[in-house]
Amino acid sequence: MREAEAICVEVSVSCDAWLAACPGAEAIAEAAARAALAEAPEGGAPAVAGVILTDDAEQRQLNRTYRGKDSPTNVLSFAMTEPGALGPPGSPVLLGDLVLAFETVAREAAEQDKLLADHLRHLVVHGVLHLFGFDHETDTEAATMEARETAILKGLGVPPPYRDTM
Repeated sequence: MREAEAICVEVSVSCDAWLAACPGAEAIAEAAARAALAEAPEGGAPAVAGVILTDDAEQRQLNRTYRGKDSPTNVLSFAMTEPGALGPPGSPVLLGDLVLAFETVAREAAEQDKLLADHLRHLVVHGVLHLFGFDHETDTEAATMEARETAILKGLGVPPPYRDTM
């Protein structure tokens, strides 16, 4: 488990709708990222991650540019290093950035009858796990990732996000 002082999370907001609809969105995203980073498999080395709260238009552009998909998505993870890669002893692990699209995340929260803050927490945890190399392409990978997300979110007081599928 990583110590709290060995975690650096920078949150930026480029879409004011986040702050209007979810007061404290920056602190919520930071706390969720810290919780996921603290439980990460590479524990010990200092970790640095960024979270960007944006809108569907910017997310769509990023998704088109980097994934070839011309649509917004809830969260994109941009890893800066290969999972498990460590630099010199004591140097921080620069994990990468998460980008979350307001309209998509808000719509999903409403459709799933979840609090926007809880869905934000879930997607930040989900994105951080992607930075660590977790994925959900196969049923086994999905089960592993979902279990890890659920455990981290439980520590944040968030109900299981996959309650309809568990």
